[in-house]
This record gives sequence, C-alpha cells and structure tokens, in this order.
Amino acid sequence: MGSGQVTDWQGKHVTVAGLGVSGIPAAKVLHARGAAVTVVNDGDDARAREQAAELEALGITVRLGDGATLPEGTELVVTAPGWKPDKPLFAAAREAGLEIWGDVELAWRLRGPGAAPWLAVTGTNGKTTTVQMLASILKAAGLRTAAVGNIGVSLLDVVLGDEQYDVLAVELSSYQLHWAPSLRAHSAAVLNLAPDHLDWHGSMEAYAADKGRVYEGNRVACVYNAADKATEDLVREADVEEGCRAVGFTLGTPGPSQLGVVEGILVDRAFVENRHKNAQELAEISDVDPPAPHNIANALAAAALARAFGVPAAAVRDGLRNFTPDAHRIAHVADVDGVAYIDDSKATNTHAAEASLAAYGSIVWIAGGLAKGATFDELVAKSAPRLRGAVLIGRDRALIREALARHAPEVPVVDLDRTDTGAMLAAVQEARRLAEPGDTVLLAPACASMDMFANYNKRGDAFAEAVRELGS
Repeated sequence: MGSGQVTDWQGKHVTVAGLGVSGIPAAKVLHARGAAVTVVNDGDDARAREQAAELEALGITVRLGDGATLPEGTELVVTAPGWKPDKPLFAAAREAGLEIWGDVELAWRLRGPGAAPWLAVTGTNGKTTTVQMLASILKAAGLRTAAVGNIGVSLLDVVLGDEQYDVLAVELSSYQLHWAPSLRAHSAAVLNLAPDHLDWHGSMEAYAADKGRVYEGNRVACVYNAADKATEDLVREADVEEGCRAVGFTLGTPGPSQLGVVEGILVDRAFVENRHKNAQELAEISDVDPPAPHNIANALAAAALARAFGVPAAAVRDGLRNFTPDAHRIAHVADVDGVAYIDDSKATNTHAAEASLAAYGSIVWIAGGLAKGATFDELVAKSAPRLRGAVLIGRDRALIREALARHAPEVPVVDLDRTDTGAMLAAVQEARRLAEPGDTVLLAPACASMDMFANYNKRGDAFAEAVRELGS
C-alpha cells in the first residue's frame, strides 16, 4: 500500500483490531468507503455485544472473544493503539506480509489534498499541556487550529470533518507512533523520556525508538529538550527532510538554535535573523500558568513549534496568557492557615511527580496508589531536601515508604492503611498536622489511581473536597 493516500477502498478486506474509542470510528469510516470490514475483539461482555450490534446493523462483521486469529482474506490490519505489538494477530499479519496501521496512520492516509500540516508533540510527561498551549498560540496568531490526537479529540473525526484547518496541534502517544509508519509531521517535539509503559514496549530502547518516530520526515524543525540527552539522540538518528533543523529548548540561557530563559524572559535564538548574535523576546515567565519549571519547559516547546510554523513573537505571548491548564495539573486549591494546597493528581508516574516536587520549597507530600512497576529511590533521593513530611496512601505505598526510609530517614511519614472513601480526607488532615505556615501540601501521587479511585480526576476531586472541608 506504500505511504501515499489510498483512494480505492472498494471491496478491500480490512480487519480492525479492537472495539473501543478508535476501533469503532475506524470500522465505520472504512465501511463507508466500501471496504469489507471485520472487527475482532478479545472481550465478549455486555458492552462489547452492544457495540457489536451497532456495527452489525451497518453491515460490518464483528467477531467477539477471539482477537488472536487473522480472518481469512485480510489485506490490511487496522489496530486500536493499545493492542500490544506481540499479539498473535499481528504475528499472523506480519507472516502474511500485511501492513498494520493504527488509528493515527489511518487518519494520516485519509487526509484530503491540501490537508492541514501537523505539528506533533510526544514525550513521557507534559504532552497534553504543551499541545493545548501550542493550539492557544496558533489561535492567537489568527490560524484555524485544534488540539487533537491522544488528547481525546479523534484525528479521524478531524481529518474527515467539514471544518477547514490551517494547522493541527497533535498529541501522540508512544503506542500511536508505533503503529504510524508513514506519518510525516511539519515539525515535532519529544519533550522528555523516562521509563513508562515498558510492559507494552518490551524495553526502554523500544519505547524511545517509538517516540523518536515522531521526527521522521520532519520538514522544518525537530524540537528536543536540551536537558534530556535522549531526546537529542533521537533527533540525530531521525531521517528528516533536507534543511530541517534541530532546535533545543532549555530553562537556562539559550545558545544559537535554541529557545530558553534570560532574566525571567522566554527568548528565541532559533527562528531569528543572525541567531549567533540576536535573540527575540517571546513572553515573560509570569505569562505561563503555573510558572513551575517543567511547565516553562512545556511553554518553550510549544513556542518552538509555533515559531517553526512562522508564528510572530506577540502571538506566543498572547497564546500563553490566554491558556488555562486542565484540572488536576498543579492546580492551586486553597490556602489554609498559611499553607498552600496543590492538586497534581495527574502526576501518575515518578517523572511527573519529580517535576511537581521541584516546583516548591518545603513540601508535605501526599503520594501512593498503583506503582505500575515503578521504583521510587531516584525520585525520593532527588526530592528529600524539600520534604517536610509525607503521607502515603494506596496499594503500593510501602514501596515509597521504603524509599523514604533509605533516602530521607529524617522525614516524618504517615502510612495510611485504608482505601475507603474517607481515606483522602484523613490524608489531608494528617498533612495539615505536619505542615507549617509557608509550606505546600502537594498531592503528586507518582502512581496511578485505580486502586482507590475511578481515575486521577476523581482522586484530585476528593483531595480538593477534603481541603475545602479543612477550610470550613
């Protein structure tokens, strides 16, 4: 099928792997284009049957309870991004010499002529915030744009919808990139790399390689994190268009071909005339909300991609000023008795928690949940000097308690052995007891939430509610 657009789907036998948020739209889109679509799904529960009935009513074949065998006559497999690469279905497809596409690849192939270019963002942490900042900057420049992709807005819907865009701000996960071999962004950024999803990718090398695919075929700029050498290495290895440049971002003073910070000002030394001598002021640190170090880095990455697309400096400032972060990302809940309470429930891994802890001076840390195979020694060792105390919740809290005992033995620790609905209020009350005026009580769990809460949003809501109860 090559890497170009596929125009004739008539009668082409396509197998879609997985129902769910990307599988169902993919099946419908391909069926509407005349493909003979079979959906296969591991699960066979009430929800799956309901979804299957909806597709079967359209004339799409659905096979529940068997996602392992390749339907006879399959010419292409389109998969939901979450399906692991080592699935038997994919082994069978590779053996038959078939291509395997994800939802992003399908959207890329279905773009019409003259479609909007993509500015793509990936990385372990900060993707959603950076893509939203980027969209805000592009809008401030008067461009028609949207924040799409892994952010919850389906790329298929956007690519096939009636709305015309000048450029798209696209968040891509490592899963999506794994299954998107022909994607070629205008410019792209890898924000950072830390161990995550290794159970899916199989190794850190495979995870990094999938992230690095975002740079393939970039036309104008490959944006990397100067403080994270692994991201620069990925740029070096990428096969890009002639004339595409490596552009770094740094929280320090930028060198030529970098964006960075000078005396509280975000400056550009990459997209200016004579970058060896000149710098362009873009915005002030106070224009970034919240002005935590890792969020300044997000803003610089977003600015670099916008500048690569030719956006003027004033639009960077206006876009950053207009941007409001999503809930549960270093959100200031309240001050109670001179102590600030901060909800960063979105910090579901150690890398995100480390960035969060680095933003404050004296912290009572609320942490714990599902560790997903993570270890906490490095996080605790780096953050120990800032910790006034720690309150641990959730199933894998012992792992954090042991790391604290090893690297911060003088820090008082409260270990809450309860997972009922009142556990968060108890945690906040214990944190209040440990905190002194001027301190920050920080919910940055470094763990997933599903042992106690439906998701990180619910966990953050419970924290905010508990803080309001203190205040009253």
